[in-house]
Amino acid sequence: MPTDRRFAALTRLYGITGAERICRAHVAVIGVGGVGSWAAEALGRSGVARLTLIDLDHVAESNINRQIHAVLETVGQAKVLAMRDRIHSFNPDCEVHCVEEFVEPGNWPALMPVDVTAVIDACDQVSAKTAMAAWARSSASVFISVGAAGGKRHAHLVDIDDLSQSTHDPLLAQLRYRLRKEHAAPAAGKKIGIACVFSRESVQQPDVSCEVTGDGTLNCHGYGSVVSVTATFGQCAAGWILDRVASQSGDASK
Repeated sequence: MPTDRRFAALTRLYGITGAERICRAHVAVIGVGGVGSWAAEALGRSGVARLTLIDLDHVAESNINRQIHAVLETVGQAKVLAMRDRIHSFNPDCEVHCVEEFVEPGNWPALMPVDVTAVIDACDQVSAKTAMAAWARSSASVFISVGAAGGKRHAHLVDIDDLSQSTHDPLLAQLRYRLRKEHAAPAAGKKIGIACVFSRESVQQPDVSCEVTGDGTLNCHGYGSVVSVTATFGQCAAGWILDRVASQSGDASK
């Protein structure tokens, strides 16, 4: 059982066996931005033994409003390295494997270590999300996909459900469509078997007073963003993973 005072509270919440599973786990976080950085933070603070962080992006000043590893000192640094250093500042025993790549259909799942316990998809590219979700369905892996946090203001409307039940999220709608069209996912009315984090709030376009328009993408670059929402997305994903690892269940309906 975990005896380190930093993580002893896990035992009281998940029980001895559940806490031990968490402290032995190896979790991959794909996309270490406004959502993934908070998920990685939560996992590191929960005593997860190993983390694999996959992202090719670098910290920019525009990330400071919503990404936990984005501070003045890390601007220009690779996001995975900045996140690794932050995690080691409070959990130096966590083994953090950094992969400076973007996930693409052609490199997944080869990009990921084979012994990963669970995966959080926090990227915003539909093709990558589709490749990962299709792999998760075929391999029955513990996996959760995160929708678009841009253009959302109300953290209390964030929810987790099967992908078939997600609403108000164009990114997840595209994922659902592609899984059904290209990977024989069940039709409407049936569970797809992929858990996802999404907000039931309608997407808000950039405020007219700013005299800007979205860039046509579904990420935070094209829409406004606020840390209370992006962080909630990431924390929800991490919490779902911790619960499934502790109970060894990957069923999105539970």
